[in-house]
Amino acid sequence: MSATEPAAVAETPDLYGAYPRLSEGQIERLAERGERRATEAGEVLFREGDEGYDFHAIVAGRVAVVQGQGPDERLIAVHGPGRFLGEVSLLTGQPSFLTAIVREAGEVLVVPVDELRDLVARDSALGDLILRAFLMRRSILIGLGAGIRIVGSRYSRDARRLREFAARNRIPHRWIDVEKDPEAEALLRELGIAPEETPVVVWRGEQVLRNPAGEELARVLGLPASHSDDAICDLVVVGSGPAGLAAAVYGASEGLATVALDAVAMGGQAGTSSRIENYLGFPSGISGGELAERAVIQAEKFGARLSVPSEASGFEQRDGHFAVRLDGDGNRLVEGRAVLMTTGVHYLRLPVERLDEFEAESVYYAATEAEALMCAGDPVAVVGGGNSAGQAALFLSRHVPVVRLLAREDDLTRCMSRYLIDQVENAPRIEVMLNTEVRELVGDDGVLEQIVVEDNRDSERRTIPAKAVFVFIGAEPHTGWLGGRLELDERGFILTGAAMPGCRLLETSLPGVFAAGDVRSGSIKRVASAVGEGSMAVRLVHEYLADRHSWQQPGQT
Repeated sequence: MSATEPAAVAETPDLYGAYPRLSEGQIERLAERGERRATEAGEVLFREGDEGYDFHAIVAGRVAVVQGQGPDERLIAVHGPGRFLGEVSLLTGQPSFLTAIVREAGEVLVVPVDELRDLVARDSALGDLILRAFLMRRSILIGLGAGIRIVGSRYSRDARRLREFAARNRIPHRWIDVEKDPEAEALLRELGIAPEETPVVVWRGEQVLRNPAGEELARVLGLPASHSDDAICDLVVVGSGPAGLAAAVYGASEGLATVALDAVAMGGQAGTSSRIENYLGFPSGISGGELAERAVIQAEKFGARLSVPSEASGFEQRDGHFAVRLDGDGNRLVEGRAVLMTTGVHYLRLPVERLDEFEAESVYYAATEAEALMCAGDPVAVVGGGNSAGQAALFLSRHVPVVRLLAREDDLTRCMSRYLIDQVENAPRIEVMLNTEVRELVGDDGVLEQIVVEDNRDSERRTIPAKAVFVFIGAEPHTGWLGGRLELDERGFILTGAAMPGCRLLETSLPGVFAAGDVRSGSIKRVASAVGEGSMAVRLVHEYLADRHSWQQPGQT
């Protein structure tokens, strides 16, 4: 439906708490921080691509939120009195992904973002209402395929890289396949781009980025960027999964000048989890992406500086402090008096032939809305017997006709939580295949059709249909970039605490350098424990800095 049609003036019903209505008292408190002004039909309150736009609450009239313009305009929602505009980008400093147009003249209350942040920090009820709505709206945009458009071939590794970058950073986007999507040819012709020149990213309907690097795309879309400040901070957090984000929140809130870095996206591997159901305080569960978004907003509120993509490529000591070298950023150094390593792990790849042939299109290492949309309606296989595999299978079963969960163990209780096992075994679209390992991938032209699996008890093989394979078969620590400067265990995880005589808990073989989360030897691979270790590390950093200060000579830094 076009937003210009009369029926579009009707208010959009509230969806899952995405479009709540403010109380009179909440509007009065907001009015103390902003100003009321009249609106006219057709007036644009903010446009797609605008940076630093204000918070708008509707006092009277109707406002439509749309994407695109002219014949390409797409109605997202219509809001009436008591509703408010915006989504997560308003709080994180990203440009707007949508345009707000007045459909019925009335009045709006305009509140500057800084005033809004201060108010919601003081008013928890109002803050929770707005934050929940913003997070839900971001999920709706992702599900609708709003935002940027990524155009390319499903066989292109660069296209896969761009899609994964957008998905991991929860950037609303639509994937347009030049081989399959009927819109692709006309769009490329309009943009003056040949198919062989793809992948491209289209932003605001007109700006075209040709195979952009992650840094370029992050800059255009307003993701947390690296800072040019050369001052030495108190704490550098390398890796921004649950442990790193917890350290950023607690470090900044307790007065430490804190910088947090991540190579791909805030949230780490946990950010790819479709649903975490046993995390304290969220009885109905929470997605890893939403948990990461909440933590990012919280960390920035306390003054932590976040940077993505910022991949650490080297580490060294210099002049009584530490320096982390960033790859692809002019070899820039981020320097700190203490460092926390929370670089996590990489998922292992399937040890089968032809993996490279199918990996760009049909093999995934995360199960988010983006991947679910790619394989909706097709049979899929999930390989692994741990919690990540169980969560992925449950999530995918809501989008595909059948999910086959392939586990090499003879009993899921060896690696999976009991609550997940119960849900998996009772899900009608999930078929659990124990003692099963993948031996072959079968298909043509890079398109997966089937997989050959083997029973590891009697070596019997069978072929099952699968258009996509989701792999969760274990992980290896991301420590190769350290260059041997820290002591590691035999598997490459960082040794800390009791394993290093004379060290503080979580401290590595190098005083002042700590490790937390999955990358630490002996850690419990759970989100809650990673958050606990990240927050605990901040207390230990304080102790280290206090001890260091006590023995430094006056005038030293």
